[in-house]
Amino acid sequence: MNVNTYDNAAAIAYAWEWAYGRNPAYADFSDMGGDCTNFISQILFAGGAPMNETPDTGWYYHSLDERAPAWSGVPFFWVFLTTNKGVGPFGHEIPLSEVKPGDVIQLKFAGKDDFSHALLVLTAGTPADAHNITVAAHTDDSLDRPLDTYSYTQARALHIDGARHLR
Repeated sequence: MNVNTYDNAAAIAYAWEWAYGRNPAYADFSDMGGDCTNFISQILFAGGAPMNETPDTGWYYHSLDERAPAWSGVPFFWVFLTTNKGVGPFGHEIPLSEVKPGDVIQLKFAGKDDFSHALLVLTAGTPADAHNITVAAHTDDSLDRPLDTYSYTQARALHIDGARHLR
């Protein structure tokens, strides 16, 4: 396998292009629990991450009926990215203070047992905190939105380390 770097610039450009729209190549999950992780997956794909076609536990999208849970489900996405040793994107959890543009943040809200929203980091201060991070997201479509405008109980951050390709 060959590892390449995740292209933050391409990922962020995709987020700017599609934050307030829907790419017709993908289903819109807004009325099926939310489109946030679908949007983040599209961003990673645009950033150079190839799909992992492993049935059930991979990360891929071919159609609404032919996709991996990790493509559009918040907890499945986290598990895939943090445990993936095969083809596709991979990353690791980092403190919120270390996020950089192109990283992913997931939020947990009051009354929810698990994280249920995903955001792409567009800008972040040094050190980063909820007051100087801006994000892009779907479901409640947002672009360049300050993280501190969300009412959440917990945030976790995921640094995208890269993507593995077959040679």
